[in-house]
Amino acid sequence: MDIKFTEEQEAIREGVKRVCDQFTDEYWSKLDQEKSFPFEFHKAMADAGWLGITMPEELGGANLGVTEAAIMMHEVSCSAGGYSAASTLHLNIFGPHAVVVNGTPEQKERMLKPLIAGTDRACFGVTEPDAGLDTTSITTFATKVDGGYRVTGRKIWTSSGQVANKILLLTRTTPKDQCKKPTDGMTLFYTDLDKSQIEVRRINKMGRNAVDSNATFIDDYFVPEEDRIGEEGKGFHYILHSLNPERILVGIEAVGLGRGALARASQYARERKVFGRFIGENQGIQHPLAENWAYLESAFWMIMRAANLYDSGLPCGAEANAGKFLGGRAAFDACTRAVMTHGGMGYSTEYQVERLFRESILLRIAPITEQLILSFIAEKVLDLPKSY
Repeated sequence: MDIKFTEEQEAIREGVKRVCDQFTDEYWSKLDQEKSFPFEFHKAMADAGWLGITMPEELGGANLGVTEAAIMMHEVSCSAGGYSAASTLHLNIFGPHAVVVNGTPEQKERMLKPLIAGTDRACFGVTEPDAGLDTTSITTFATKVDGGYRVTGRKIWTSSGQVANKILLLTRTTPKDQCKKPTDGMTLFYTDLDKSQIEVRRINKMGRNAVDSNATFIDDYFVPEEDRIGEEGKGFHYILHSLNPERILVGIEAVGLGRGALARASQYARERKVFGRFIGENQGIQHPLAENWAYLESAFWMIMRAANLYDSGLPCGAEANAGKFLGGRAAFDACTRAVMTHGGMGYSTEYQVERLFRESILLRIAPITEQLILSFIAEKVLDLPKSY
């Protein structure tokens, strides 16, 4: 078993790093404080061709696998931008997968090309206030009318909704109580996010402030039939294709965030002198940082295994979920330790670790909680009874 990157994969890592290195701590701190979207970073990544890394070549993409996307996103979140930088690009990688797999040739041309070029920005309209992670209980409803559908409902945690002009929208077209299975009766659309008709209300939050999160209010909004992805009633099954890639990418982004924080902590420990000696000489500083490295490293390789399994067409649900769990925990611990290593200065904005710390807690919560991951593994791997 040869566990190392190929020359092509190393070239991806180096190429992404070159773009990310153009955007400094000061750039990301300013955006975090002003709650402004990183348009310049998004454009630079689009211009360099990275937004289409998993997209078909005939549309301008690179047609590479989730493994290569993971390498890319690890490098992005390891940079000064942290998880804000990753979230700027994240939906481009896993979100349109349903269109890639189930869209018509016309839809792929119309919907994916502008995403790859960076001229469109999309958001994800799935989660709802009263459903949470129980996606089968969404109530946003699309009623069939001449030429399309009329949609009414509410979505929450719609990332980048303030700057997006497109939305991947999951609705019900048949009430849950009228379906044979809870997963039936849902329909997926990729359509315009017309803010003159849809209210997108920003949610104030702890971190990752350069990328907005929103409550989205949709009332009798017309969606043309040509914006429906695949068959009516099959939407839930279509988004399942993107769940394991999402877990893999979020997990690897967490590892990158943690590694970036660990690098800052180690640098500070090498330079900071107290009582006549560098604090990095003390085992009380060394050992926790070394432990962070070990956990981040183990999470990294679990996630890369999951990515390899996915790209090989093999089952990877347990590995993808475990990787996301391990990555989120390892990132949070590393970012916490980075603040503690900096002491009082870790609480200031000067050394950036407080920003990374605020971002790291999100990776333990979204897009799926640690508790649901453990329940999944208990049921699917350990053959224990379903607990929810």
